[in-house]
Amino acid sequence: MEENIGQALREARKAQGISLRALAAETGISASLLSQVENGKSQPSVSTLYALVSRLRVSLDDLLGLDAHGASQPAPQDRDAEPTGASRAGLILQRAADNPVLNMDSGVRWERLASFDDGLVEALLVTYPGGASSSVEGTLMRHSGFEFAYLLEGSLTLALEFDRYELGAGDSFCFDSTRPHMYVNQGRKEARGLWYVVGRNAAEHTRERLADLLGRVVGDSEANPANVVEVLRRLGAEGLAADS
Repeated sequence: MEENIGQALREARKAQGISLRALAAETGISASLLSQVENGKSQPSVSTLYALVSRLRVSLDDLLGLDAHGASQPAPQDRDAEPTGASRAGLILQRAADNPVLNMDSGVRWERLASFDDGLVEALLVTYPGGASSSVEGTLMRHSGFEFAYLLEGSLTLALEFDRYELGAGDSFCFDSTRPHMYVNQGRKEARGLWYVVGRNAAEHTRERLADLLGRVVGDSEANPANVVEVLRRLGAEGLAADS
């Protein structure tokens, strides 16, 4: 189920009142390339996609039009049809044929795997064809979160800051994604692996939860808090109650 995320990126940009040229300047992407991506005439590289979603503060699920359980929303005429994913008793079931797919520059392919709706983990089946790279410009990328990966087949080079690591089938690794990094398949055979990006949206979720807690505290029918210490005390109490 191949997805075109250009329109979703354009809608997210416009919803935040950001001009195309401003977003291009802030992410270090040319305005012409960004325009081509938004119009579906060009596919972004991995590094370009991460730069855009990080600036726009959107998740892959947002871009792929997935609902809270990872299932694609059915078209209006198919509203009565069974969704592509199923969730029962804590189980998220997603059939292989229903994996949302992102095809990016140089042939890199992402398949979004089943995951919970907390937004803390992005699960991906990633394919790098021979000669493919996460950055066509050869520049290292960085983003929030932590990457955990297991290479299923093929070989891949990981450039992490000033070091390079040659990875083969069966190798696994993890690192802080704020460190500059890049992936390159220097061979002829494709490389495939499982990627789990943990906590890329954690900061946004933390802000949302704090805002919710603060709203409940300030909106309390009791007297308004006298000072910051009282606000923090109440936030702590609300947080403990929410976790229990």
